Parts: sequence; structure tokens; C-alpha cells
Amino acid sequence: MKISQGETKSSSLPLSCFTYAAGHEDEGVCLLMRLGKYRILLDCGLTDLSPLQDQPPADLIFCSHAHEDHCRGLLALHRAFPQIPVYTSEVTAKLLPCNWVGELQGQDFAWCQILPWRSTFKITEQLQIELVPAGHLPGAAAIIITFSTVERSYRVMYSGDFSVSNFQLVEGMSIEHLRGLAPDVLILEGSYGTVRHPHRRLQEKQLMERINRALEVGKDVLLPVPPIGLGQEILKLLRSHHQFTGRDLDIWVDDSVALTCDIYLELLSQFPLSVQNFAKHQALFWDERICPRMRRLNHPSRFAASQNRRVFLVDYRSNLWSYMSDKVADWLILLPEHPLEYIDPSSPQLELLHSLSSVEIETYLLAEHSDGRNTTQLIHNLRPQHVILVHGSLNYLLELASLEELRNRYQIHSPSPGVMLDLPIGDRFMQPQTPQPIYYEGELNETGLEIAIVLPDHISNDSRWKQVADTGIIQARWQGNELVIKGVSQRELLNSNNQG
Repeated sequence: MKISQGETKSSSLPLSCFTYAAGHEDEGVCLLMRLGKYRILLDCGLTDLSPLQDQPPADLIFCSHAHEDHCRGLLALHRAFPQIPVYTSEVTAKLLPCNWVGELQGQDFAWCQILPWRSTFKITEQLQIELVPAGHLPGAAAIIITFSTVERSYRVMYSGDFSVSNFQLVEGMSIEHLRGLAPDVLILEGSYGTVRHPHRRLQEKQLMERINRALEVGKDVLLPVPPIGLGQEILKLLRSHHQFTGRDLDIWVDDSVALTCDIYLELLSQFPLSVQNFAKHQALFWDERICPRMRRLNHPSRFAASQNRRVFLVDYRSNLWSYMSDKVADWLILLPEHPLEYIDPSSPQLELLHSLSSVEIETYLLAEHSDGRNTTQLIHNLRPQHVILVHGSLNYLLELASLEELRNRYQIHSPSPGVMLDLPIGDRFMQPQTPQPIYYEGELNETGLEIAIVLPDHISNDSRWKQVADTGIIQARWQGNELVIKGVSQRELLNSNNQG
């Protein structure tokens, strides 16, 4: 492999990491890992490629998975520097074109170099890489990079987006397979910060119950989703969950989501055995014969003629108003809860729909990433020296980076874009300065039978405030000597009412 002699983001240490984009808020992920003379670009989720285009920015590129925040700049980067090899998994290589449907005009991603799972691939005598399944999305991969010198070998692991929970269509990342890896550097996503989630199967159960309740009271259900990943998970649930098996129901899927479904069907051999067995007995997606029927939404007039209850899965970027043209129907719109939300419930896109008495808008949890508990568990099992936290709101990442159980054992970093991290490796423990959490001082007043807590109004500037204040109802509990207060979401309130 020929190594280009770029001057970009150099460091005198064997290992360093430059952050083009750290995945904060709506920005993508793009990191440059330097190991000696080798430069490896980890994902390319940039919208603006100008920082990368003065010279070949890397010796090789790794694409972890096909979500746009990790690959949106990949096609343009390849066109600018076609000589740079791009490594990814087989499923990801097939899914990537979904991000450029109107631009590719029949081209494929044959220029991606496909690597098998858990097999060491030698780039040079000094550098080798290995891909391991990361959960989260079919084809999503973590990469383990080994760089060998005369003195020692260095090991770096980048998780991409990951989940250790088993989804409907992809198995979770195997902690057992990675236990004791002891990388010198672990670059890890921390999307949910320290937040804890209920078990995945409970999340699925609650979503199916909410859809079922809406259908039983005569409502149609609209779920705006990204084209790749979440929509296919929900479709599989609707096809296989006991509350919907055999039900006289029409499920309509728009073109963007349907395209990914078609690619999934071509790659069934890459899916878990449970999915392959399901597909042997009935269609995984398209089915006009077995209820619930699943159909392509080619034209609005087709679904308008249906007299059955309907569930729609549509691209979140589409014109949701066009589905409300049926003046007779009542609607439930379900939006995914996510720290980086696809559609904010208060966004201008939904403003008109909020004004319709026939439309109800709620959120649901079907987590696509590991929560705080599973993230810390993975770190402890891997035993790295350096941990670099990316991907998620900055507040969430700082909370995760501030956990004593992590800071007492590892060197924790949460870099901002444009920052070069030098990563000294050795026995001496050098902890970076602890990020300071933001505290809000208020007042507590006891008024007879009630207690009032007054906080300054600038607390509402935090992006998380809307989640706390969603319903105006809060819960409080003791955690040691501290009182923890959390907001109750509409979804939690509805679930508690139904269970009661």
C-alpha cells in the first residue's frame, strides 16, 4: 500500500486523533486516526468536504455503516480521491447507495472493498484491521486496528454506532467476543449519555400496544422514519407481533423505506437465523395474501380507497401533510425518541398538524443505540487506556465522561470539532481535566402540604428541558443523599394509565 505524505493534522506521538466532526447535535461523524505514518479516516459524515480536499486526507477510509450522519460525504470524497481505498462490510456496501438514489443513476459501490467479519486483513506489514459486528443496523461494523512497531504493537478500536441489544433484524454487539481486548484507544459513541432504558423487548411491546390502541379506537397511524434501519425494524414487528398476526390491516410503505426493504431481502443470508426462518414461512415484507397486508405506497390514491385501518411508514423528510388529505380519518403520528431527533415534535414541519383536531402526535422509544449502562459495561470489558466519546449531544457526552467509575480507571476525552488529541501510551495514568457539569442554583420552599422548587429560567435553554417539561408532571426519588427529579413523558404517562 502506498502511503501519501500529507501534512494534515500531524503529531509527534505514535497515536493521535483529529476531529473533523464529533457527531454533536446534527453534525456527522468524521475522525482522522493517525498511527505512526498511517492516516485512517473513520467515517465521513461531513456535509462540507472543504477541510478534506486540499490533498489526499487519508491513506484509507473506513465506513462503519450506512446511516447518513456517518457516510453523507463519502461519495463526494471518493470522487475527489478515487485512489483512497474504502473498507466496509458487505451489507453496508449494498445499503450505501440508498443515500444517493437520485444521484447515482444505476451506479453501484463496487469501489468499496468488502471485508468479512472477524477476519484479520493486512494493509501493510505494520498495519492490519478487523471488522466485528456492532449491532445497531444490519452491516454496522466496529473496526479494530493494530499498528506494529519494533518496540511494541498499538491497538485502536472504533465502535461506530453500536448496540449490545438484539434487535428484530440484527444481533447486538458481542461483548463476550471483545472481552479483554485492551485497546490502547477506544473511540466510542455515547449517544444516550448516562440514560438507562428498559429492556428492548419491553420497548417493542409498548410501541405495539400504542399502535394497537390507536387502531382499536378507529385511528390510522403514521410513523415518519429514516429510510434505513428503524422503519424495517418496525415493519418486522408489525408482521410478527402477536397483536397483529392475522389482523385485517393495511401497512403502507413509501418508496424510500421500501428501497431498503428490497435490499434487505437480497441479503437475507446475512441476517440472523431467526429472520431467515421467518422468511421461509411467510414474506418478510411485501405480502398481499397474509394479514397484515404490507404494500408499497406508490400513489396516495391507492391507499385512499382502502376501507381498512391503516399504518403508514414514510420517510421523515417527506411531506407529512399530504397523508392528512383524508378528512374523514383520525390520525396518530408517532415520532421516535432520540437524543438527535429525526423530527422534533415542536418543529415547523409539524406546526400545522398540531392545529388539527383529528391529529394526535406522540413519541415512542425504540432505542437504536446502547444506553449508558451498556456503554459503561462495554468499556469495562474492553479495558482501554484512552476512551474518546463521540456522537451525541454534548451535554450527554459530558455527563458520561464525568462518571467517576470511568474517570478513575481510564483517560476520558470528549473532543470538539477541530481538536487534535495526542494519545500518549504508557503505564502512567494522566487524566485529562474533568469537564465541569453545569449546576443550576434555585430555591426550595415548604408551603404546608406542598414543596415548591424554583429554578432559574435559563435552565430551559438546555435542549433536554423540553423532555423534562413535556407533560408538566415530574417524578422524584432518592439516590443516596441526593434527590433526583425527572420529567414524565407523554408516552410514560399513557403507559402508566393503561397499566392502571
